[in-house]
Amino acid sequence: MNLHWSLDALYPSFESEQFNHDLEACFLQMEELKSWAQHELHDKNDPIKVIEAYLSKINACYTLYSRLHSFSELNLSVNAKNEKAMQMSERLEEKVTELVEPTVMFQKWLGTQGDLSPYFDQSPKLAEHQFYLEEAVKQNQYLLSEKEEVLMAKMKNTGSNAWSKLQELLTSTLLVDIVVDGEKKQLPLSVVRNMAYEADPQIRRKAYEAELGAYEKIQDSSAASLNGVKGEVIMESKLRGYTSPLEKTLMDSRMNQETLDAMLTAMRESLPAFHRFFRKKAELLGHPHGLPFYDLFAPMGEVDMTFTYEQARDFIVGHFRTFSDKLGDYANHAFEAQWIDAEPREGKRGGAFCSNLHAIKESRVLTNFTGSFSDVTTLAHELGHGYHGACLNEESYLNSDYPMPIAETASIFCETIIKNAALKKATKEEAFVILENELTDAGQVIVDIYSRYLFESELFRRRETSSLSVKELKDIMLQSQKEAYGEGLDPEFLHPYMWVCKPHYYYANYNFYNFPYAFGLLFAKGLYAEYLKRGEAFVPEYDHLLSVTGKMDIRSVASIMGVDVGSVEFWRNSLKLIEKDIETFVSLK
Repeated sequence: MNLHWSLDALYPSFESEQFNHDLEACFLQMEELKSWAQHELHDKNDPIKVIEAYLSKINACYTLYSRLHSFSELNLSVNAKNEKAMQMSERLEEKVTELVEPTVMFQKWLGTQGDLSPYFDQSPKLAEHQFYLEEAVKQNQYLLSEKEEVLMAKMKNTGSNAWSKLQELLTSTLLVDIVVDGEKKQLPLSVVRNMAYEADPQIRRKAYEAELGAYEKIQDSSAASLNGVKGEVIMESKLRGYTSPLEKTLMDSRMNQETLDAMLTAMRESLPAFHRFFRKKAELLGHPHGLPFYDLFAPMGEVDMTFTYEQARDFIVGHFRTFSDKLGDYANHAFEAQWIDAEPREGKRGGAFCSNLHAIKESRVLTNFTGSFSDVTTLAHELGHGYHGACLNEESYLNSDYPMPIAETASIFCETIIKNAALKKATKEEAFVILENELTDAGQVIVDIYSRYLFESELFRRRETSSLSVKELKDIMLQSQKEAYGEGLDPEFLHPYMWVCKPHYYYANYNFYNFPYAFGLLFAKGLYAEYLKRGEAFVPEYDHLLSVTGKMDIRSVASIMGVDVGSVEFWRNSLKLIEKDIETFVSLK
């Protein structure tokens, strides 16, 4: 089975007639929208007709732009030195800033129209985009002038976007010096990081030490990148009138502070239970002072829970079918149609992601598959993102854009399907391995994510006054890990460079991309509990929930299933499911 994806459904190549035709058409659409905005956004015009025209034009622009840009970015993600992809990505990102002026003009014009509710009864297109339009009106208070908005958008390309690309280039091309089987080698960072899942404890520790040593080569450049991105975010937040980058993130996430506080409260309350899990794992691995960071992902149990890529496919597709044939068919097609790039290799970015290609109603998944059970759940996770995108295929481009916290729901729900279905057929020893793997993943999403939230909060606080040195960044990360992991980790073996290898810190438009993972895990746990109660009747309701995530705020989406995400009790109940598993694990050995 091919471990590389095919992008032919997007375009055969950058040189193809289709790509260049669409590139020209995209730029023409942008110019036409700018001209239209200059001439048509006047009070004397029929407002319904104007809004309908704008929605049609902006949907068309972004649909074509996203197709072109995705092709560039996906090529770049598997080959960081692809000069054509890099050049085209930068050209498109520069050109898309042309949409800022007409978008701002429209939003400000829309704000002068007063109550929009009568329009929704008169126009199906406006009714379809009611949430988008009402949200645009609310955002008016944070808009700058048209000229300032255009300038800021253009400056991002030589500011935060450039810093982000530099950081991706640094980590994608970083070669780690390591001795393997007595031979000195230079291996890609993603390959060495995956050694954390190796059965041999000496390999895990050696990989950890080599990884930390390698970061010294890029630590100064990474610190400069991080300071550049966060400095821009702080400046923009202030200019727009937000009280903080967190407030802006919450508004962009369609989530309120009450919901975040309720979730964080429950997470902090659950930390002692996770500490017990880490201490127990440390004890079983022979570590008297807590779990060293290099053994966080150490496989446990006597059974060999490794998979070939073909076995992983069969495992995922088969278990997805226990939920619904629709989900199983989706995953099977993703494998068969070469939507997945799974092989780790030099120049390819680390980690995993799913890119939903709304323009062609497909997805592409990137992973770095080495055969561990964790790699299987990662595949299931990313395919969950893809399934979420498939549920939005019939929506317009504007209505397919869902916020960060809800973005992790389908992915973690799919992980839960895989793990729970596997447990049903597992032997006692296999059940132990699966349970340990699930708790390790939950520890990452609750405890490590909390450490990242603490780190980013402190980073923003200090960046208000000055840039941070490498030493400061490392110290903040270590302190954040100690606060979150407590006595669970050995304080002598932490990871001071987690701010280098996690790309989310470097995305200016996605700050605090940490708590959404916790939201996704706990919301998905709550949904899965509902699925167990309702059975097959739950499936169409779940698909419906995913289909409306682009046109509702988070609290409204959750209410579809009768869930109040502003209640601490909801989050506590989800965490209790994990805490129960921790107690089972502690008592097993």
